[in-house]
Amino acid sequence: MHHMNFPAYRGSMEYYCLGCDSHFPIDELHYTCPKCGGIFLLRDNSFDSLKEYSGQKWRDIFDSRAMAKDATLRGVFRFYELMAPVLDRQDIVFLGEGQSPIVDFSHSLRSELGGQRGAYKNEGQNPSASFKDRGMACAFSFLNRLSRTQENGDILAVCASTGDTSAAAALYASYAGKRVKSVVLLPQGKVTPQQLAQPLGSGARVLEVPGCFDDCMKVVEYLADNYRVALLNSKNAWRILGQESYAFEIAQWYDWDLKGKCVFVPIGNAGNITAIMAGFLKLYHLNIINELPRIFGVQSHHADPVYRYYAVNDPKERHFEPVNVQPSVAQAAMIGNPVSFPRVKHFVKQYETIGGVKAFQVVQVTEQDIMEGMLQANRNGHIACTQGGECLAGLKRARKLGIIDEEEIAILDSTAHMLKFIGFQDMYFNNSFPVEYGVTPDAQRANTPHLIIDALEKMALSAEEYTIKTAERIVDMLGLSKR
Repeated sequence: MHHMNFPAYRGSMEYYCLGCDSHFPIDELHYTCPKCGGIFLLRDNSFDSLKEYSGQKWRDIFDSRAMAKDATLRGVFRFYELMAPVLDRQDIVFLGEGQSPIVDFSHSLRSELGGQRGAYKNEGQNPSASFKDRGMACAFSFLNRLSRTQENGDILAVCASTGDTSAAAALYASYAGKRVKSVVLLPQGKVTPQQLAQPLGSGARVLEVPGCFDDCMKVVEYLADNYRVALLNSKNAWRILGQESYAFEIAQWYDWDLKGKCVFVPIGNAGNITAIMAGFLKLYHLNIINELPRIFGVQSHHADPVYRYYAVNDPKERHFEPVNVQPSVAQAAMIGNPVSFPRVKHFVKQYETIGGVKAFQVVQVTEQDIMEGMLQANRNGHIACTQGGECLAGLKRARKLGIIDEEEIAILDSTAHMLKFIGFQDMYFNNSFPVEYGVTPDAQRANTPHLIIDALEKMALSAEEYTIKTAERIVDMLGLSKR
């Protein structure tokens, strides 16, 4: 296989606590600060040395790697120096994650949105069909480094999940082979059948508990604090690091020019919006981009703690309160106490210092809007999940509030493949939503199969009669004209 030269740069990385400013070496897995229980970021203390190269030189390096036929630099590690520059080539796992396409709004969608310019970034085109693979590629590459440098035996990887995290963790663990065992904790009955099937298919042990995601998370955190396990939720700062690649790819796709770009992201556990802000800030500090795109976080009214926090205009008056969630079609966003909220606050402050108060905003949307956003996107040629529908609903809300104009380019995050959330489409089309979702289907939007001829009638006809009769009914139904 043709190998490019592997990057020579090695950073000096450490965990940095957002609670008490303590820092810790990376020779073990930390999730929360041993001193204050705060949450970590990973930082590279040699980052400033990267400024020795001009922004143009970095753009050229990343653009040349975009053509590489080298698995280790093909995925998210194309941006090696900005990510986890402590790994060696042999540590890096590549299953085809990253480089997800950015697809411009179809003409029909654009006109339904009153001429709004925009695009979907299709994260469902990652290997386990969600954006979580970006973080797992980084986390598992780091686990490879740990087990290579410290002979500490097998690794038990655990995560709590509403579906996508577990699918990604189980996939990467099964690829890692015998050294890594994967255990997944799910809220019973709160995961779509498609999402449950994925970790089972990858051979993970799937454990269910009653309650919601937050309940699973507490159990997994307890295990990580007290036992030798590798926690793979977004508390794991290596995962957040991998997800920064989303920002780098957007910048590269638009030729490093982010003027007039607005990035819409569902908030959920707030790991992704954290990673995306962190990623754009890195590019800005190295002069790879000279303007930050605006960031719009989106939350459902059934789980909106971050929206409520930022809805208070005076920063001194703001107070974070977890909320009790109600069922949401945007399952991955149904989180009342996002783990990464301290990270969000940390980066929003930096983001607004550079880009002004309009650089970061949160909009709130209804469940009905989310569901109809997904259906509208997909009816116009996109492959959006419910979180992708949430982003479209967020864009429409932002337009209504007058905080984005049609000439700005809105980049919407479809976090997973629509097939994972197909049950919600069925509920909408068949009008079978449980009342607590608060979704009232509009019959005009329903699309259901239509039986042309039934099995009994078919049995009574010869093969030729059956073909002709069926075809004629279709002709009548569609009003076809003769050749």
